[in-house]
Amino acid sequence: MLENLLAVIREENLSEQLYHSLVGIELTEQRVDTHGRLSQRPQPRPWRNRPAHPYLRTGKLASQVQLITEPHPNIGGTLDRLDTLQTVAYRSLEGDDRIWPLSLPPVVAPAELTSSGNTNPLDWLTGVQVHYSLPDPVVHRLYSHYTADFDSVVAFKNVLYFRIAQNYVRYQWLITYLFGATPLAEKGFFATTPDVLQHPVRSIRQSGILPEGTPVTYTSLSAHLGEMQRIIDAGTSTVAGPVRLRGQKTPQDYLTGGIGYLEFRGFDNTPFTANGVSRHALYFLKIFMIYLLTTPLPNTNLAATLTAAREKNTAVALEDPTKPTKFLTEGQKLFLEMGSMAKKLNAHTEQWGAMDDLAEVLTHPELTPSAKLLQHLQHGSLMDYGLRVANAWRYQRLSNTALLPVYQTLSERCQRFILVAMQAGVQFYQVKDEFGADLLLFTYRGVTQVLQEQDTQMRDPHARLRQLFPDLPADN
Repeated sequence: MLENLLAVIREENLSEQLYHSLVGIELTEQRVDTHGRLSQRPQPRPWRNRPAHPYLRTGKLASQVQLITEPHPNIGGTLDRLDTLQTVAYRSLEGDDRIWPLSLPPVVAPAELTSSGNTNPLDWLTGVQVHYSLPDPVVHRLYSHYTADFDSVVAFKNVLYFRIAQNYVRYQWLITYLFGATPLAEKGFFATTPDVLQHPVRSIRQSGILPEGTPVTYTSLSAHLGEMQRIIDAGTSTVAGPVRLRGQKTPQDYLTGGIGYLEFRGFDNTPFTANGVSRHALYFLKIFMIYLLTTPLPNTNLAATLTAAREKNTAVALEDPTKPTKFLTEGQKLFLEMGSMAKKLNAHTEQWGAMDDLAEVLTHPELTPSAKLLQHLQHGSLMDYGLRVANAWRYQRLSNTALLPVYQTLSERCQRFILVAMQAGVQFYQVKDEFGADLLLFTYRGVTQVLQEQDTQMRDPHARLRQLFPDLPADN
Protein backbone atom coordinates (compact mmCIF):
# COMPACT_ATOMS: atom_id res chain seq x y z
CA MET A 1 0.00 0.00 0.00
CA LEU A 2 1.37 3.41 -1.07
CA GLU A 3 4.35 1.71 -2.64
CA ASN A 4 6.95 4.08 -4.12
CA LEU A 5 5.02 7.17 -3.07
CA LEU A 6 8.08 9.42 -3.15
CA ALA A 7 8.87 8.28 -6.70
CA VAL A 8 5.29 9.00 -7.77
CA ILE A 9 5.49 12.49 -6.27
CA ARG A 10 8.65 13.14 -8.27
CA GLU A 11 7.17 11.66 -11.44
CA GLU A 12 4.13 13.93 -11.17
CA ASN A 13 6.23 16.98 -10.21
CA LEU A 14 4.13 17.53 -7.11
CA SER A 15 6.83 18.76 -4.76
CA GLU A 16 6.01 22.43 -5.26
CA GLN A 17 2.34 21.82 -4.52
CA LEU A 18 3.26 19.82 -1.43
CA TYR A 19 5.37 22.72 -0.22
CA HIS A 20 2.15 24.73 -0.44
CA SER A 21 0.18 22.40 1.81
CA LEU A 22 -2.13 24.38 4.07
CA VAL A 23 -1.01 25.28 7.58
CA GLY A 24 -3.13 26.98 10.23
CA ILE A 25 -2.36 27.84 13.85
CA GLU A 26 -4.45 27.75 17.00
CA LEU A 27 -2.53 29.48 19.77
CA THR A 28 -3.65 29.64 23.40
CA GLU A 29 -2.13 32.27 25.69
CA GLN A 30 -2.59 33.43 29.26
CA ARG A 31 -3.53 36.95 30.37
CA VAL A 32 -1.67 38.24 33.43
CA ASP A 33 -1.57 41.48 35.42
CA THR A 34 1.38 43.78 36.11
CA HIS A 35 2.64 41.44 38.85
CA GLY A 36 2.57 38.34 36.66
CA ARG A 37 -0.53 36.92 38.32
CA LEU A 38 -3.35 35.40 36.29
CA SER A 39 -5.66 38.22 35.24
CA GLN A 40 -8.88 38.59 37.20
CA ARG A 41 -10.34 40.95 34.63
CA PRO A 42 -13.20 39.74 32.43
CA GLN A 43 -12.51 38.64 28.90
CA PRO A 44 -12.11 41.58 26.50
CA ARG A 45 -15.51 42.77 25.29
CA PRO A 46 -14.99 42.06 21.56
CA TRP A 47 -15.07 38.29 22.04
CA ARG A 48 -16.74 37.91 25.41
CA ASN A 49 -19.46 35.24 25.17
CA ARG A 50 -18.73 34.73 21.46
CA PRO A 51 -17.98 31.01 21.09
CA ALA A 52 -18.30 31.28 17.31
CA HIS A 53 -15.77 34.11 16.87
CA PRO A 54 -13.58 33.09 13.90
CA TYR A 55 -10.36 34.52 15.33
CA LEU A 56 -10.52 35.16 19.08
CA ARG A 57 -11.96 32.89 21.74
CA THR A 58 -11.71 32.04 25.41
CA GLY A 59 -9.62 29.03 26.44
CA LYS A 60 -10.48 26.52 29.13
CA LEU A 61 -9.82 29.18 31.76
CA ALA A 62 -11.30 32.67 31.85
CA SER A 63 -7.79 34.14 31.80
CA GLN A 64 -6.90 32.40 28.53
CA VAL A 65 -7.13 33.75 25.00
CA GLN A 66 -7.19 31.62 21.84
CA LEU A 67 -6.04 32.98 18.49
CA ILE A 68 -7.10 31.02 15.41
CA THR A 69 -5.71 31.59 11.92
CA GLU A 70 -7.17 30.34 8.69
CA PRO A 71 -5.13 27.71 6.84
CA HIS A 72 -2.68 29.26 4.40
CA PRO A 73 -0.43 27.74 1.72
CA ASN A 74 2.52 29.93 2.68
CA ILE A 75 4.17 30.06 6.09
CA GLY A 76 4.56 33.80 5.67
CA GLY A 77 0.80 34.15 5.19
CA THR A 78 0.05 32.06 8.27
CA LEU A 79 2.45 34.09 10.43
CA ASP A 80 1.22 37.42 9.06
CA ARG A 81 -2.31 36.53 10.10
CA LEU A 82 -1.12 35.28 13.50
CA ASP A 83 0.83 38.51 13.99
CA THR A 84 -2.26 40.55 13.12
CA LEU A 85 -4.39 38.54 15.56
CA GLN A 86 -1.79 39.08 18.27
CA THR A 87 -1.98 42.82 17.65
CA VAL A 88 -5.80 42.77 17.64
CA ALA A 89 -5.73 40.83 20.92
CA TYR A 90 -3.28 43.25 22.56
CA ARG A 91 -5.33 46.25 21.43
CA SER A 92 -8.43 44.58 22.89
CA LEU A 93 -7.05 43.76 26.35
CA GLU A 94 -8.64 45.68 29.18
CA GLY A 95 -6.76 47.65 31.81
CA ASP A 96 -3.09 46.74 32.15
CA ASP A 97 -3.38 43.08 31.15
CA ARG A 98 -0.55 41.55 29.16
CA ILE A 99 0.26 38.16 27.63
CA TRP A 100 2.30 35.59 29.56
CA PRO A 101 4.96 34.18 27.18
CA LEU A 102 5.32 30.68 28.69
CA SER A 103 3.15 27.59 28.32
CA LEU A 104 3.15 26.85 32.03
CA PRO A 105 1.25 29.44 34.09
CA PRO A 106 2.86 31.87 36.52
CA VAL A 107 2.74 31.27 40.26
CA VAL A 108 -0.76 30.04 41.13
CA ALA A 109 -2.29 30.36 44.58
CA PRO A 110 -4.31 27.35 45.79
CA ALA A 111 -7.37 29.60 46.00
CA GLU A 112 -7.05 30.38 42.29
CA LEU A 113 -7.11 26.69 41.42
CA THR A 114 -10.21 26.17 43.52
CA SER A 115 -12.09 29.30 42.47
CA SER A 116 -11.50 28.62 38.77
CA GLY A 117 -13.66 25.51 38.95
CA ASN A 118 -11.03 23.71 36.86
CA THR A 119 -8.46 21.71 38.79
CA ASN A 120 -7.11 19.73 35.83
CA PRO A 121 -3.48 20.92 35.58
CA LEU A 122 -3.36 20.21 31.85
CA ASP A 123 -6.05 22.83 31.24
CA TRP A 124 -3.84 25.44 32.90
CA LEU A 125 -1.20 25.00 30.20
CA THR A 126 -1.24 27.03 27.02
CA GLY A 127 0.30 26.03 23.73
CA VAL A 128 0.20 25.72 19.97
CA GLN A 129 -1.89 23.47 17.77
CA VAL A 130 -0.88 23.12 14.13
CA HIS A 131 -3.50 22.33 11.48
CA TYR A 132 -2.18 20.64 8.34
CA SER A 133 -3.89 19.62 5.12
CA LEU A 134 -2.76 18.35 1.73
CA PRO A 135 -3.88 20.21 -1.41
CA ASP A 136 -6.79 18.36 -3.03
CA PRO A 137 -5.16 18.42 -6.50
CA VAL A 138 -2.15 16.58 -5.04
CA VAL A 139 -4.38 13.91 -3.52
CA HIS A 140 -6.21 13.36 -6.82
CA ARG A 141 -3.02 13.22 -8.90
CA LEU A 142 -1.51 10.68 -6.54
CA TYR A 143 -4.72 8.65 -6.46
CA SER A 144 -4.51 8.12 -10.22
CA HIS A 145 -1.49 5.87 -9.54
CA TYR A 146 -3.22 3.77 -6.87
CA THR A 147 -6.74 3.16 -8.21
CA ALA A 148 -6.14 -0.60 -8.19
CA ASP A 149 -5.48 -0.50 -4.44
CA PHE A 150 -8.34 1.76 -3.28
CA ASP A 151 -12.07 1.80 -3.94
CA SER A 152 -12.34 5.58 -3.81
CA VAL A 153 -10.34 8.76 -3.52
CA VAL A 154 -11.77 9.18 0.01
CA ALA A 155 -10.29 5.86 1.11
CA PHE A 156 -6.97 6.83 -0.49
CA LYS A 157 -6.93 10.25 1.17
CA ASN A 158 -7.66 8.67 4.56
CA VAL A 159 -4.67 6.36 4.18
CA LEU A 160 -2.42 9.30 3.28
CA TYR A 161 -3.49 11.31 6.30
CA PHE A 162 -3.44 8.40 8.70
CA ARG A 163 0.07 7.43 7.61
CA ILE A 164 1.19 10.95 8.54
CA ALA A 165 -0.54 10.56 11.91
CA GLN A 166 1.02 7.17 12.61
CA ASN A 167 4.51 8.31 11.66
CA TYR A 168 4.07 11.43 13.77
CA VAL A 169 3.46 9.19 16.78
CA ARG A 170 6.64 7.28 15.85
CA TYR A 171 8.80 10.39 15.70
CA GLN A 172 7.07 12.77 18.10
CA TRP A 173 10.06 12.48 20.41
CA LEU A 174 12.09 14.57 17.93
CA ILE A 175 9.50 17.36 18.07
CA THR A 176 9.55 17.22 21.87
CA TYR A 177 13.35 17.50 21.85
CA LEU A 178 13.47 20.36 19.35
CA PHE A 179 10.58 22.47 20.63
CA GLY A 180 9.88 21.45 24.23
CA ALA A 181 9.77 24.61 26.36
CA THR A 182 8.25 23.67 29.72
CA PRO A 183 11.27 22.74 31.85
CA LEU A 184 9.71 23.47 35.24
CA ALA A 185 6.49 24.49 36.96
CA GLU A 186 6.05 27.53 39.15
CA LYS A 187 4.94 27.38 42.76
CA GLY A 188 1.36 26.20 43.21
CA PHE A 189 1.01 24.30 39.93
CA PHE A 190 1.57 20.94 41.62
CA ALA A 191 0.28 20.30 45.12
CA THR A 192 3.30 18.00 45.46
CA THR A 193 6.02 18.11 42.84
CA PRO A 194 6.49 14.65 41.27
CA ASP A 195 9.84 12.98 41.90
CA VAL A 196 10.75 13.03 38.19
CA LEU A 197 10.41 16.83 38.22
CA GLN A 198 12.89 17.48 40.99
CA HIS A 199 15.18 18.68 38.19
CA PRO A 200 14.36 20.62 34.98
CA VAL A 201 13.11 18.61 32.01
CA ARG A 202 12.51 19.24 28.33
CA SER A 203 8.72 19.33 28.40
CA ILE A 204 6.39 18.81 31.34
CA ARG A 205 3.53 18.86 28.84
CA GLN A 206 4.88 15.75 27.08
CA SER A 207 6.08 14.01 30.24
CA GLY A 208 2.95 11.92 30.78
CA ILE A 209 2.61 13.31 34.31
CA LEU A 210 -0.47 15.43 33.59
CA PRO A 211 -3.79 13.61 33.08
CA GLU A 212 -4.60 13.79 29.38
CA GLY A 213 -7.83 11.84 29.13
CA THR A 214 -8.64 8.58 27.38
CA PRO A 215 -5.84 7.40 25.05
CA VAL A 216 -6.66 6.23 21.53
CA THR A 217 -4.84 3.78 19.32
CA TYR A 218 -3.17 4.62 16.01
CA THR A 219 -2.64 1.03 14.90
CA SER A 220 -5.26 1.41 12.15
CA LEU A 221 -7.86 3.92 11.05
CA SER A 222 -10.76 1.56 11.77
CA ALA A 223 -9.47 0.84 15.29
CA HIS A 224 -8.88 4.55 15.90
CA LEU A 225 -12.40 5.50 14.80
CA GLY A 226 -13.89 2.65 16.81
CA GLU A 227 -12.20 3.83 19.98
CA MET A 228 -13.25 7.40 19.29
CA GLN A 229 -16.87 6.30 18.99
CA ARG A 230 -16.71 4.30 22.22
CA ILE A 231 -15.27 7.30 24.05
CA ILE A 232 -18.08 9.49 22.75
CA ASP A 233 -20.71 6.89 23.66
CA ALA A 234 -19.29 6.71 27.18
CA GLY A 235 -19.68 10.47 27.55
CA THR A 236 -15.96 11.16 27.88
CA SER A 237 -15.12 14.50 26.31
CA THR A 238 -11.32 14.44 26.70
CA VAL A 239 -9.32 12.30 24.30
CA ALA A 240 -5.57 11.82 24.62
CA GLY A 241 -3.50 11.71 21.46
CA PRO A 242 -0.84 13.80 19.73
CA VAL A 243 -2.80 13.93 16.45
CA ARG A 244 -6.51 14.45 15.92
CA LEU A 245 -8.48 13.85 12.76
CA ARG A 246 -10.56 16.85 11.71
CA GLY A 247 -13.17 17.69 9.11
CA GLN A 248 -16.17 15.51 10.04
CA LYS A 249 -18.81 15.58 12.77
CA THR A 250 -18.69 11.93 13.86
CA PRO A 251 -16.01 9.22 13.73
CA GLN A 252 -17.91 7.16 11.18
CA ASP A 253 -18.30 10.17 8.87
CA TYR A 254 -14.57 9.95 8.13
CA LEU A 255 -15.16 6.70 6.25
CA THR A 256 -17.53 8.40 3.82
CA GLY A 257 -16.47 12.04 3.85
CA GLY A 258 -12.77 11.62 4.47
CA ILE A 259 -10.26 13.32 6.74
CA GLY A 260 -10.24 17.07 6.09
CA TYR A 261 -7.06 17.95 7.96
CA LEU A 262 -4.87 16.86 10.85
CA GLU A 263 -4.49 18.70 14.13
CA PHE A 264 -1.11 18.31 15.82
CA ARG A 265 -1.33 19.04 19.52
CA GLY A 266 0.96 19.64 22.44
CA PHE A 267 3.48 22.18 21.17
CA ASP A 268 4.83 24.44 23.89
CA ASN A 269 4.69 28.19 23.32
CA THR A 270 8.12 29.64 22.72
CA PRO A 271 8.98 32.89 24.54
CA PHE A 272 11.74 33.61 22.03
CA THR A 273 9.38 34.99 19.39
CA ALA A 274 6.49 37.35 20.03
CA ASN A 275 4.02 35.17 18.13
CA GLY A 276 4.56 32.07 20.29
CA VAL A 277 5.79 29.94 17.38
CA SER A 278 8.82 30.51 15.18
CA ARG A 279 9.04 30.76 11.41
CA HIS A 280 11.81 28.13 11.43
CA ALA A 281 9.60 25.70 13.33
CA LEU A 282 6.80 25.97 10.76
CA TYR A 283 9.16 25.63 7.79
CA PHE A 284 10.61 22.53 9.41
CA LEU A 285 7.18 21.08 10.13
CA LYS A 286 6.21 21.36 6.47
CA ILE A 287 9.18 19.31 5.31
CA PHE A 288 8.72 16.97 8.28
CA MET A 289 5.11 16.32 7.21
CA ILE A 290 6.25 15.33 3.74
CA TYR A 291 8.79 12.99 5.31
CA LEU A 292 6.04 11.41 7.42
CA LEU A 293 3.87 11.07 4.32
CA THR A 294 6.53 9.32 2.25
CA THR A 295 8.03 7.08 4.95
CA PRO A 296 6.62 3.52 4.95
CA LEU A 297 5.32 2.00 8.17
CA PRO A 298 6.82 -1.23 9.52
CA ASN A 299 5.15 -4.33 8.08
CA THR A 300 5.08 -6.16 11.40
CA ASN A 301 4.58 -5.32 15.08
CA LEU A 302 3.13 -1.88 14.35
CA ALA A 303 1.26 -1.78 17.67
CA ALA A 304 4.47 -2.50 19.57
CA THR A 305 6.33 0.10 17.51
CA LEU A 306 3.77 2.79 18.35
CA THR A 307 3.72 1.86 22.03
CA ALA A 308 7.51 2.06 22.17
CA ALA A 309 7.38 5.41 20.37
CA ARG A 310 5.09 6.89 23.01
CA GLU A 311 7.42 5.65 25.72
CA LYS A 312 10.34 7.19 23.86
CA ASN A 313 8.54 10.54 23.69
CA THR A 314 7.96 10.45 27.44
CA ALA A 315 11.61 9.58 28.05
CA VAL A 316 12.82 12.50 25.92
CA ALA A 317 10.39 14.86 27.64
CA LEU A 318 11.89 13.96 31.03
CA GLU A 319 15.54 14.25 29.96
CA ASP A 320 17.84 16.91 31.35
CA PRO A 321 17.49 19.65 28.69
CA THR A 322 21.17 20.56 28.92
CA LYS A 323 22.31 17.04 28.00
CA PRO A 324 22.24 15.24 24.63
CA THR A 325 19.27 12.99 24.07
CA LYS A 326 19.99 9.29 24.31
CA PHE A 327 18.34 8.98 20.89
CA LEU A 328 20.87 11.28 19.22
CA THR A 329 22.02 8.67 16.68
CA GLU A 330 18.46 7.96 15.61
CA GLY A 331 17.79 11.67 15.30
CA GLN A 332 20.82 12.18 13.08
CA LYS A 333 19.60 9.34 10.87
CA LEU A 334 16.19 11.04 10.58
CA PHE A 335 17.80 14.31 9.50
CA LEU A 336 19.91 12.50 6.90
CA GLU A 337 16.81 10.81 5.49
CA MET A 338 14.89 14.10 5.45
CA GLY A 339 17.80 15.76 3.70
CA SER A 340 17.90 13.04 1.05
CA MET A 341 14.17 13.42 0.46
CA ALA A 342 14.42 17.22 0.39
CA LYS A 343 17.15 17.04 -2.25
CA LYS A 344 15.01 14.79 -4.45
CA LEU A 345 12.06 17.18 -4.07
CA ASN A 346 14.06 20.37 -4.67
CA ALA A 347 13.33 21.86 -1.26
CA HIS A 348 13.29 25.63 -0.90
CA THR A 349 16.05 27.64 0.72
CA GLU A 350 13.85 28.32 3.76
CA GLN A 351 13.30 24.61 4.34
CA TRP A 352 16.98 23.80 3.98
CA GLY A 353 17.80 26.59 6.40
CA ALA A 354 15.33 25.27 8.96
CA MET A 355 16.63 21.71 8.63
CA ASP A 356 20.26 22.79 8.91
CA ASP A 357 19.63 24.92 11.98
CA LEU A 358 17.56 22.28 13.76
CA ALA A 359 20.08 19.57 12.91
CA GLU A 360 22.57 21.70 14.83
CA VAL A 361 20.10 21.96 17.72
CA LEU A 362 19.95 18.15 17.77
CA THR A 363 23.67 17.93 18.48
CA HIS A 364 23.79 21.02 20.72
CA PRO A 365 21.16 20.63 23.46
CA GLU A 366 22.08 24.00 24.92
CA LEU A 367 20.29 25.50 21.89
CA THR A 368 16.94 23.86 22.68
CA PRO A 369 14.19 26.13 24.07
CA SER A 370 14.11 24.40 27.46
CA ALA A 371 17.87 24.68 27.91
CA LYS A 372 17.81 28.34 26.86
CA LEU A 373 15.07 29.02 29.40
CA LEU A 374 17.25 27.64 32.18
CA GLN A 375 19.70 30.49 31.53
CA HIS A 376 16.99 32.85 32.84
CA LEU A 377 16.26 31.03 36.09
CA GLN A 378 16.29 33.09 39.27
CA HIS A 379 15.96 31.16 42.51
CA GLY A 380 14.49 28.23 40.62
CA SER A 381 11.80 30.35 38.98
CA LEU A 382 11.07 31.90 35.58
CA MET A 383 8.65 34.47 37.00
CA ASP A 384 10.96 37.48 36.60
CA TYR A 385 11.90 36.44 33.08
CA GLY A 386 8.32 35.75 32.06
CA LEU A 387 7.09 39.11 33.32
CA ARG A 388 10.00 40.93 31.70
CA VAL A 389 9.16 39.36 28.33
CA ALA A 390 5.43 40.02 28.82
CA ASN A 391 6.13 43.70 29.51
CA ALA A 392 8.42 43.99 26.49
CA TRP A 393 5.89 42.37 24.18
CA ARG A 394 3.10 44.65 25.40
CA TYR A 395 5.25 47.74 24.86
CA GLN A 396 6.31 46.63 21.37
CA ARG A 397 2.73 45.99 20.29
CA LEU A 398 1.12 49.10 21.73
CA SER A 399 3.90 51.57 20.94
CA ASN A 400 4.03 50.69 17.25
CA THR A 401 2.96 53.68 15.19
CA ALA A 402 1.00 51.36 12.87
CA LEU A 403 -2.23 49.99 14.32
CA LEU A 404 -1.76 46.77 12.33
CA PRO A 405 1.88 46.53 11.18
CA VAL A 406 1.15 43.83 8.59
CA TYR A 407 -1.15 46.35 6.84
CA GLN A 408 0.92 49.47 7.45
CA THR A 409 0.79 50.41 3.75
CA LEU A 410 -2.93 51.10 4.23
CA SER A 411 -4.14 54.34 5.80
CA GLU A 412 -4.60 54.59 9.57
CA ARG A 413 -8.37 54.80 9.21
CA CYS A 414 -8.39 51.74 7.00
CA GLN A 415 -6.31 49.85 9.56
CA ARG A 416 -8.74 50.89 12.30
CA PHE A 417 -11.68 49.69 10.22
CA ILE A 418 -9.97 46.30 9.78
CA LEU A 419 -9.13 46.17 13.50
CA VAL A 420 -12.73 46.88 14.55
CA ALA A 421 -14.05 44.37 12.01
CA MET A 422 -11.80 41.59 13.26
CA GLN A 423 -12.65 42.40 16.87
CA ALA A 424 -16.32 42.05 15.95
CA GLY A 425 -15.81 38.62 14.40
CA VAL A 426 -15.90 39.74 10.77
CA GLN A 427 -13.45 37.78 8.65
CA PHE A 428 -11.04 39.90 6.63
CA TYR A 429 -8.95 39.17 3.54
CA GLN A 430 -6.85 41.46 1.38
CA VAL A 431 -6.54 40.52 -2.29
CA LYS A 432 -5.48 42.21 -5.51
CA ASP A 433 -7.74 42.88 -8.49
CA GLU A 434 -6.61 42.34 -12.08
CA PHE A 435 -4.96 45.77 -12.11
CA GLY A 436 -3.06 45.22 -8.87
CA ALA A 437 -5.30 47.42 -6.74
CA ASP A 438 -6.19 46.36 -3.19
CA LEU A 439 -9.58 44.79 -2.59
CA LEU A 440 -10.70 44.39 1.02
CA LEU A 441 -13.06 41.47 1.60
CA PHE A 442 -15.16 41.38 4.77
CA THR A 443 -17.31 38.32 5.52
CA TYR A 444 -19.85 37.73 8.28
CA ARG A 445 -22.29 34.81 8.46
CA GLY A 446 -21.89 33.96 4.79
CA VAL A 447 -22.27 37.54 3.53
CA THR A 448 -19.21 39.10 1.85
CA GLN A 449 -18.75 42.81 1.22
CA VAL A 450 -15.96 43.96 -1.11
CA LEU A 451 -14.54 47.40 -0.30
CA GLN A 452 -11.69 49.56 -1.48
CA GLU A 453 -9.48 51.57 0.82
CA GLN A 454 -11.43 54.78 0.22
CA ASP A 455 -14.57 53.02 1.46
CA THR A 456 -13.11 52.66 4.96
CA GLN A 457 -12.30 56.27 5.81
CA MET A 458 -15.36 57.02 7.99
CA ARG A 459 -14.95 58.23 11.56
CA ASP A 460 -17.22 55.56 13.03
CA PRO A 461 -16.23 52.11 11.74
CA HIS A 462 -18.69 50.44 14.13
CA ALA A 463 -21.66 52.17 12.50
CA ARG A 464 -20.42 51.35 9.00
CA LEU A 465 -19.96 47.69 9.92
CA ARG A 466 -23.52 47.50 11.23
CA GLN A 467 -24.71 48.95 7.93
CA LEU A 468 -22.79 46.30 6.03
CA PHE A 469 -23.75 43.48 8.41
CA PRO A 470 -27.06 44.20 10.21
CA ASP A 471 -26.76 40.92 12.14
CA LEU A 472 -23.67 42.09 14.03
CA PRO A 473 -24.27 42.14 17.81
CA ALA A 474 -25.24 45.56 19.09
CA ASP A 475 -22.25 45.94 21.42
CA ASN A 476 -19.82 46.24 18.51
